Amino acid sequence: MNIAILGIGYVGLTTSAMLAELGHGIIGIDIDESKIKEINQGIIPIYEPGLDVLIHKNIKSKRLVYSTDIKEAIKKSEVIFICVGTPPKENGEADLSYVENVARCIAEHMDSYKIIVEKSTVPVETGERVAETIRMYNLKGIDFDVVSNPEFLREGSAVYDTFHPDRIVIGTSSKKAADIMKKLYAPLSVPIVVTDIRSAEIIKHASNSFLATKISFINAIANICELSGADVVKVAEGMGYDKRIGREFLNAGIGYGGSCFPKDVSAFIKISEKYGYNFKLLKAVEEINEMQKFNFIRKVEKALWIVKGKNIGVLGLSFKPNTDDMRSAPSIEILNTLKHEGAKIKAYDPKAEEKSKEIIQGVEYCDNPYQVAENADALVILTEWKEFSELNFDKIKQLMRTKIVIDGRNMLDPDKIKQLGFKYISVGR
Repeated sequence: MNIAILGIGYVGLTTSAMLAELGHGIIGIDIDESKIKEINQGIIPIYEPGLDVLIHKNIKSKRLVYSTDIKEAIKKSEVIFICVGTPPKENGEADLSYVENVARCIAEHMDSYKIIVEKSTVPVETGERVAETIRMYNLKGIDFDVVSNPEFLREGSAVYDTFHPDRIVIGTSSKKAADIMKKLYAPLSVPIVVTDIRSAEIIKHASNSFLATKISFINAIANICELSGADVVKVAEGMGYDKRIGREFLNAGIGYGGSCFPKDVSAFIKISEKYGYNFKLLKAVEEINEMQKFNFIRKVEKALWIVKGKNIGVLGLSFKPNTDDMRSAPSIEILNTLKHEGAKIKAYDPKAEEKSKEIIQGVEYCDNPYQVAENADALVILTEWKEFSELNFDKIKQLMRTKIVIDGRNMLDPDKIKQLGFKYISVGR
């Protein structure tokens, strides 16, 4: 099947590689000429384990082509995925201007039946708006169908997730479109949920909002554990064995970040308000998540007493491990606040350093964790990269000026780290 992917950001890049690997002919389109040139030269703009190998393999096999020629891509493709950005506005609503522009472009260039697929995360009713836009600018009256097919990729494991999804959601009122989409995904052999477009659009927001709720819930429990002297890790373990609850997304820490949860929770609140519903639960989820960052800052302040002039070593900057994504990363607000209080900060992240430099200035970026620890008054962990649990803490202890470790991700064993002579502070333990 010939497929066009319009928008080569995180979702578009991953989707294009996956569909090419399934045997489809893919044209990936982006208006950023420099990005397309770099990808065709083998330079992948994001870090995602295994994605570069997948892209290089399918470019070589000629199943995958990246271009800026949107007109050619629309004409050649039977299925067109809209994967452009839907960034949040200042009021929390999703900015759908890129979606509208692409829909208009599709309408102007289509010359045969097309399936237009919403892959970007969009508010309910967007599918109908896309259809209206295409009808308005499709002067030849070409037949088409609009489908909502939300993605559920986890950054850091997106390649695995694309080939092992829990489900495929297809929202459409057209049996023809549904059958073609089922055929497209047939090699994956996973459950397929076929529903109306509005339900499919809400499934995406509801799923991400529920997962964000689990994270904020366990962070609220962590605060209670600290006050009562309990251990949130053991509490989460005890909860997680209940099959109705599950262990995933019950890791207390400094809160969620990234491109999805903050944006989608905020957008879902606005969507609900549009329909006259005050989603107080999700507002509390946002509030708890925001407070976790400041709770962590207070831990640093309490441990150091005076932050001004102190050397703080930071391990991890990306919002989660196995990605270089800095969007809404908790580290941004934490580091900027500590800098404002006069701290001297050295930081290390295995993959996110370059993107961090664009966002967080006034920080000394280091080549490895041991450089971060040199002469540090405190070592703080903000991202749970696996390599941080494998560090030689005997060596780190010798390098530090004051033996304080403040673990924002609860990734170290408290007993072991204390036995080495550190003052160890974590979340909810």
